[in-house]
Amino acid sequence: MKTQISRAFALVLLSFSVLPACAAVELNPGAEKIIVTKQPAPQGCRFLGTVVGEQGGSLSGPFTSNANLQQGAVNDMKNKAHDLGGNYVVLENTNAGTTISGDRDNISGQQTDVTHMGNTYSCPPQIVGL
Repeated sequence: MKTQISRAFALVLLSFSVLPACAAVELNPGAEKIIVTKQPAPQGCRFLGTVVGEQGGSLSGPFTSNANLQQGAVNDMKNKAHDLGGNYVVLENTNAGTTISGDRDNISGQQTDVTHMGNTYSCPPQIVGL
């Protein structure tokens, strides 16, 4: 009986740890104003550093929609750019990871993580339309 209760408790704890992972990473206040683009930074902007935004992983990724993986990675990148004092990010690279399982006769895969890398700049607001 004690073992069944322990297993049930462990299952409840696991479900509470996985459920929040299904949503996209939330934007911190102020990070919603960060511009993310593939366009080079305008003249007059100052480079602050490279940021990597990510969402997912082998545990939470299978329970997160592809859209939330993408948006969460962008939000994470914007949060990090905001922490550096930036307002403009040039997106340099995007990777989506897939976990594959099965055997040679029955292979299946699922996107489980997304990573965005970009260069953060501090630009005069009027130059970038803020």
